[in-house]
Amino acid sequence: MHLTERQITIPVSPGHLNMLGNIQSAIERGLKEGSVPVRFAVTRTDETHYQCELGFLEGPEVQGVGELNSIFSFNRRKIERTDTFNAAFLVPTGIGAEIGGHAGDATPAARVLAQACDRLITHPNVVNASDLNEMPENALYVEGSALTRVLMGTAALQPVRSNRVLVIMDDHEIEIFANDTVNAVNAARATYGFDCAKIVKLNPQLRMTAEFMKSGRAAGEVKGLERVLSVLNENAGTFDAVAIASVIDLDQETHEQYFHLDGEMINPWGGVEAMLTHAISMLYEVPAAHSPMLENNEVANFNLGLVEPRLAAEAVSLTFVQCMFKGLHRSPRIITDPETMREAGLLTAADISCLVIPDKCVGLPTLAALKQGIPVIAVRENDNLMENDLHALPWAPGQLHIVENYWEAVGVMTALKAGITPSSLRRPIASANVENRNFD
Repeated sequence: MHLTERQITIPVSPGHLNMLGNIQSAIERGLKEGSVPVRFAVTRTDETHYQCELGFLEGPEVQGVGELNSIFSFNRRKIERTDTFNAAFLVPTGIGAEIGGHAGDATPAARVLAQACDRLITHPNVVNASDLNEMPENALYVEGSALTRVLMGTAALQPVRSNRVLVIMDDHEIEIFANDTVNAVNAARATYGFDCAKIVKLNPQLRMTAEFMKSGRAAGEVKGLERVLSVLNENAGTFDAVAIASVIDLDQETHEQYFHLDGEMINPWGGVEAMLTHAISMLYEVPAAHSPMLENNEVANFNLGLVEPRLAAEAVSLTFVQCMFKGLHRSPRIITDPETMREAGLLTAADISCLVIPDKCVGLPTLAALKQGIPVIAVRENDNLMENDLHALPWAPGQLHIVENYWEAVGVMTALKAGITPSSLRRPIASANVENRNFD
């Protein structure tokens, strides 16, 4: 069983109407039997086609994982609950985002956005900074596919006090690297009460390879996933979340070059990590996160010197696991049973007040918000390699807000929370539209 990613070209929907449904139909027609989509993005839109990239799970073992909901399944919310103001904050992994494209460097934005809402629902790529995680107190740390399913109306989140976390790691051939990871688990247990259900060492190791797609987006391939699934099946009922630490194959020249290009290279590891955690979260409906282990002594002994600030958390870290331990410690439970989703105290699509994304990003979260009527705030300053014009999508009046930076995003969020039309704060202010209707 393995995970891989490929490019798919899909004809543009007229006026981009029913875009989600048309994309789903095109993808399902083109997939061979036994392939299960786990991750999706529209990397470029032109006049005739959507250039898409699809991560999917395949192999004979896929037939035995049971009935799975499609990642394209959608349930329209019937209401919007307004007793609290909850924002979803996304910075897609592997797209070279100027803010959030490296080691947790979107955390300052997350902490400021969190001040303008009751709950900030975000994902590991935003706040994972190797051995650091400074996410705000009112944040919910949610794996990207689970957050997508909440927006799609097919899952709910249940806040928790803590989780029992199962740690799965490569049985690294260099003993000190394996020992460092175990020491990191024990450090978390001793300092903030981290509950580790068990540490399981994989031998042979999980095989993860980092690659770049034609668009430049980071992706990759995962082989040997059946060994991880076997561990999860054997330990069913003993854990609430999964943390995985494993080597990601990347040639040493690219690895070292990443730190010497002042943040100009797209982080090569994040894309394949997202593919893995999307699959785990989808198959087992549990929070999941991944961190890379050092490959060998040569990599460990790189003389990196002074690196660009966005890369510094990686340069000073040893095991890279504390960020995911801190997040998974209180990551909310994923609820997908439709009857249970009606229970009080759960967050569903009806509770999402707005979605904040980098400009030009079109994936399932953006398309879900479009169909749910959720306001979307797109930040121009968070430049990235996506090539989509959000203005072209069929938004409801006042649903899309394009802002220059995260300072402005906070302003729009505050206006929405106060029930004030954001455009009323700008000048000139347009006159009300007057329409004459004659019934003679």
